[in-house]
Amino acid sequence: MLFENDSSYGALGEMCANTSRRLGANARGTCPVDMTRALVGVAHAQSCGKCTPCRVGLGAMTDMLEQIIGGTAEAGTIERLEDLAEQIRVSSDCAVGYQAAEQVLMSIKAFRDDFEYHAETGGCLRSSSQGVPCVVSCPAHVDIPGYIALTAAGRYEEAVELIRKDNPFPSACAYVCEHPCEETCRRTMVDDAVNIRGIKRYAVDHAAAPRPCDRGPATGKRVAIVGAGPSGLTCGYFLARMGHEVVAFEQREKAGGMLRYGIPNYRLPKTILDDEIASIEAAGVEIRCGVTVGTDVTLEELQRDFDVVYIAMGAHGDKKLRMPGEDAEGVVPAVKMLREIGLGHAPDYTGLDVCVVGGGNVAMDAARSAVRCGAKSVTVVYRRRTADMTALPEEIEGTIADGCEIADLMAPLEILTDEQGHVCALKAQPQIIGPVKRGRPAPIEAEREPHEYPCQVVIVAIGQDIQSDYFAEKGLPTSWKQFDVDESLAVPEHPGIFSGGDCMRGPATVILAIADGKKAARSIDTYLGFHHAVSVDITLPTPRLDDRVPCGRSVLGERAAEERVRDFDLVEYGLSEQEIRQETLRCLNCDHFGCGILHEEGRMSW
Repeated sequence: MLFENDSSYGALGEMCANTSRRLGANARGTCPVDMTRALVGVAHAQSCGKCTPCRVGLGAMTDMLEQIIGGTAEAGTIERLEDLAEQIRVSSDCAVGYQAAEQVLMSIKAFRDDFEYHAETGGCLRSSSQGVPCVVSCPAHVDIPGYIALTAAGRYEEAVELIRKDNPFPSACAYVCEHPCEETCRRTMVDDAVNIRGIKRYAVDHAAAPRPCDRGPATGKRVAIVGAGPSGLTCGYFLARMGHEVVAFEQREKAGGMLRYGIPNYRLPKTILDDEIASIEAAGVEIRCGVTVGTDVTLEELQRDFDVVYIAMGAHGDKKLRMPGEDAEGVVPAVKMLREIGLGHAPDYTGLDVCVVGGGNVAMDAARSAVRCGAKSVTVVYRRRTADMTALPEEIEGTIADGCEIADLMAPLEILTDEQGHVCALKAQPQIIGPVKRGRPAPIEAEREPHEYPCQVVIVAIGQDIQSDYFAEKGLPTSWKQFDVDESLAVPEHPGIFSGGDCMRGPATVILAIADGKKAARSIDTYLGFHHAVSVDITLPTPRLDDRVPCGRSVLGERAAEERVRDFDLVEYGLSEQEIRQETLRCLNCDHFGCGILHEEGRMSW
């Protein structure tokens, strides 16, 4: 066989590994038609040449794609390309051919307008100007290269101030953000993504208290925020800086939403959250806690007393298992358990066996919290594979390190009870992994007997419910309890009402809620007849011109498992001074090199 016992094969393997990393860091803004042509070209290069559909067909598809990209394609070329791709899909001997054809068909279906525009004009339908990959991938579009450069220069206060231009929760995100920015980090093409969250964590941990932010002149406009969670407070923060009067109504005893009542202290110390909320209040946001809209104040009263209402009440309800025994004593919703812990009322599970149903971050938080509440054993029961869990990989690893067992491919069937009606076991049906549905393999029932997990507590973490019934009764449109909004986050046919965060998009991440709050602030300001800018006055360090040699990624350390499971103190360590010097140097300064330099104008304001 070609390359067998040939040392050059190692070089080819390294080329393929480098290409895989490059594709993994694909930036948003890439032309989908051009990417389709490139991927078909790779498949053609992999062809063994045995079967005609692959050997000849892939080359023919490449030629047709070249004609479409260049605007020289004849009428009907796209349709002929689809026909050819379908023929290759059904007649190729192996995946080299038929999987490439499937990619072409999927691309045409998803981006037909782009294909047609290319064929007619030879140009891209969408803007081909790529922004800085990490900034584009951050839902709040925080200036990540900017604060990395400031952190490298030891200018921590300015780094945090630059973050706060787009995100008033820099510390919270430094501790718990899911860091989607790292998924498209261009450093991945060299070795591995920059530890962006770790760098942010270092900056917030070493910065002094934030400087008072500038506020615009009073506009005389009043905005009511329903829910003082990350989305509501973000919206209120920016509106207050623009000069509007903002009042946030919070149902709970304290502000913070899921940052306070859904994320345990070992991930986000509440003293840090309190400091960030205090800085938002200092910017001019009034927070009224213990007020339920619909009981203590009506929607009509808010509309009467305020010019705009922004609904950002999150998703604090629990979803049911819909199985026998779920109402038994000992069945606990994860959101309720975590809320009680956030209030300082941790349950006592000393000596008990606990089962947690679910596979997301909430399930991992519940499982790790149960260990800290004294549970003798904790088993996470999940109907899919561990690899299919929606929880962050580091959260799954932390759950296992804390002593929890993961029972994957086990679908809960029934909660068994004793004579007193108390939980005594969770009955689950073994599964095998099956066909891919909606982007991931779906489980199907295995031909095996159900298994019983003895336990006295079952924690349900299969999702969160949006408690929007009151607003739906008032005529606000909802779909599956989520508020319907337009592109500006305005509720259709209800002037002056906007919505964002989990109650609009469904349970999601902190940074997405923050991004909605920022977007809503801009839309509300425009609705009120203004066009204010939020800006900072910071001069960034001069970009480095030295070569970027391959270097490993520094990772955040953790307290030993045998020590940390005894309390709710912070688990994760920050980077050391030595590590931060090395990690900040790994940044490729995409804000200066490549397309990033074209986006300098307006960088310090939005």
